[in-house]
Amino acid sequence: MVVQAHAIEQAARLLAQARAAWALTGAGVSTHSGIPDFRSPGGLWDLADPEEVSSLAGFRRNPRAFYSFWMWRFRHMERAQPNAVHALLARLEREGRLRGVITQNVDGLHRKAGSQTVFEVHGHLRSGKCLLCHGTYPMEEIIHQTEVEGVAHCACGGLIKPEVVLFGEDLHPDFGRAWEATAEADLLFVLGTSLTVWPVAGLVPRASSRGATLIIANRDPTPYDDCADVLLRGDLVETVRALEIALE
Repeated sequence: MVVQAHAIEQAARLLAQARAAWALTGAGVSTHSGIPDFRSPGGLWDLADPEEVSSLAGFRRNPRAFYSFWMWRFRHMERAQPNAVHALLARLEREGRLRGVITQNVDGLHRKAGSQTVFEVHGHLRSGKCLLCHGTYPMEEIIHQTEVEGVAHCACGGLIKPEVVLFGEDLHPDFGRAWEATAEADLLFVLGTSLTVWPVAGLVPRASSRGATLIIANRDPTPYDDCADVLLRGDLVETVRALEIALE
């Protein structure tokens, strides 16, 4: 779908006028970096039962199945490079047009692109923790141990879980920071997320109800499109490249 020039120009104008803008990103931001999303046809949930490979109960019940499904994907995420979407958000922050990024992604690509303020509400892949003693291990060590033994154990004997949020767990403390940020935002720029996962999706009506301008850029419709001041449809990289030109 061709990006509508009027919507791009309107989004650029609103971003230029904002004084406390935040971005909220989801899996669609990273698909151009070679990282598949979860819910689209051919996504990760077509390949496995999320209850088995992405829940805390499933991890405790069968950690080998968890590691078998995720470890090579985690390795792939570590090697992935930021794309134009990550680059634009980092640039907007450097220029003072964006306070920071709230992301559902665990791939670390926003930080790799140069974003400084990143709230990783679903955790990250930089390290893992023992479920017993809470000892911390670098991800490289966890990956190596699982490649050799099929599972990662702490020196105390407990299971080591990557610091990603699984179903059945509380969100990362960054969610509290994101909650406060959206209360003060005058613009929320939503990119690449279906806005169906709670409580993160609740950040959108929270910001909107407090008067924030809402820009939604996503390939598919979301439950909050009716609340948006600007809707940007189509390929996300094409969208941000057009936006970049408009901002200049």
